[in-house]
Amino acid sequence: MAALFLASASPRRRELLTQIGAPFSLLSVSIDETPLPGEAPEVYVQRLAREKAAAGLAALDEPGAFVLGADTTVVLDERILGKPADRADALAMLGALSGREHQVLTAVALAGEAGCEVRLVGSHVGFRSITPAEAEAYWASGEPQDKAGGYAIQGLGAIFVSSLRGSYSAVVGLPLCETAQLLEARGLPYWTKSST
Repeated sequence: MAALFLASASPRRRELLTQIGAPFSLLSVSIDETPLPGEAPEVYVQRLAREKAAAGLAALDEPGAFVLGADTTVVLDERILGKPADRADALAMLGALSGREHQVLTAVALAGEAGCEVRLVGSHVGFRSITPAEAEAYWASGEPQDKAGGYAIQGLGAIFVSSLRGSYSAVVGLPLCETAQLLEARGLPYWTKSST
């Protein structure tokens, strides 16, 4: 059976892939995540997912292996909101997202010897109004520091979410429906847990 590797340091992606019972090993990869000049968010997120998967595959010496890479970005008014640089950046992001709907784009890529296939999932997340005191308290919790858009829907940030249209798992970081489809197309197992 071909081995599957997850090229991600994200504990959330690890938990999601474990959730569907896919056996995998972890790989650490490092790529430049700077958007290219004029790069559209949809193109950006797919490029990063593909580059992560390709970098992981290149680091392996295991014939027949597959590497899964993923990337998630928050988009507001066609502007990519990455991980906040500091407190002021996080507070500005939360202020911009407050009382509005934004898009979360997640791309997942599966790379193997025969090439790389990418799926893109777009979801729409609505935020209620966030007071400055709430934004300050949320920053102080430490949660926003390494999250795209400065929030985590699976954590404390859920209290700001008033609506979600699309894939919850994609907003967290790995679209499970599309991931399972990619794995199935390459004959890679999931649902391997016993039902005890």
